[in-house]
Amino acid sequence: MTMSHGARRPTIADVAAAASVSRTTVSHALNGIGKVDPRTRERIKKIAAELGYRPNLRAQRLRRGQAKAIALASSMPFAVAGGPARLGFYMEVAAAAAERALVHGYALVLIPPVRSGSALYSVDIDGAIVVEPEADDAAVAQLRERGLPYVALGRPTAPDDDAPYVDLHGAGVVDLLLEHLRDQGARSPALVIGAGTRHSSVDARAAYERAAAAHAWPPIVATAPEDGGEEAGYGTCGALLAEHPGIDALCVLVDAFAVGAVRALRETGRRIPDDVMVVTRYDGLRARTCEPPLTAVDLGLERAAADAVELLLARLGAPPAAGPADQGDEVAAAEPRLVPRASSLRRPPPGDRG
Repeated sequence: MTMSHGARRPTIADVAAAASVSRTTVSHALNGIGKVDPRTRERIKKIAAELGYRPNLRAQRLRRGQAKAIALASSMPFAVAGGPARLGFYMEVAAAAAERALVHGYALVLIPPVRSGSALYSVDIDGAIVVEPEADDAAVAQLRERGLPYVALGRPTAPDDDAPYVDLHGAGVVDLLLEHLRDQGARSPALVIGAGTRHSSVDARAAYERAAAAHAWPPIVATAPEDGGEEAGYGTCGALLAEHPGIDALCVLVDAFAVGAVRALRETGRRIPDDVMVVTRYDGLRARTCEPPLTAVDLGLERAAADAVELLLARLGAPPAAGPADQGDEVAAAEPRLVPRASSLRRPPPGDRG
């Protein structure tokens, strides 16, 4: 009963004729709408499959006024979000989000870094996921102007931004890294974060300041511009080491900065981890291929991205997939997990916990 190769593509009228029902009944049965007897619905689906019928997605979208597409957007430059060959944080999120979106019949549109201009005005989408929005985020501004719903991956930092979000545990990640450094003997760790107002930087600074006060560490915090990538990390950490030669550990939140920090340490003759330990936030390609490999954190991005898709599609009225995330306005991603590597593994002084 299936169509042979090269034959005319079967239409909804062919399915209706084969099933002896109206085209409206076929449409309702295949789209899960209307009042169709369950046995009739299954019979129609079986006949459609046997005929090789495929719905005209473009026509469906026009009728429903939907693009059946969502965007993944961020104002983070590829210098920090892309990684080597652009296979970093942003692309890991994109792969997982695209897979989950397709479960619902939605396509994922990947938007290059949104700094200004019209990046989000020219794409036909129903909504978007914004990765780690800043307080004055260009992607968020464009989505609001278009009246499109969005959710955030990472806590929004704008005071008036009440968008649903998936929490990436900004403070908890830094607590995990600093506790590891302390266990390994650090007594004067410094923090290096991206300049700006992303939750990862804001939460990291607050967590570091709490830890410094609790453990009587000298508080040393430096910022680097995101668009500078590894070179910004190299320059910032070089200046930091010159100003504070007693630093014995670097918590460099952005992995691109951390790779630059390793180069700065080597050029000053410091050994890693014996003289200065280095840790970073994201356990991606940079952390794993750096020499020495960097202690980092598994952020559970695959689940976080999937949860962000579910949050957004819930706003668009799509039913949840199997095993859905909590559909509230805030979803906690999987608990972060430390991945210790050579850049920070050393024994603390015997009996010294500071």
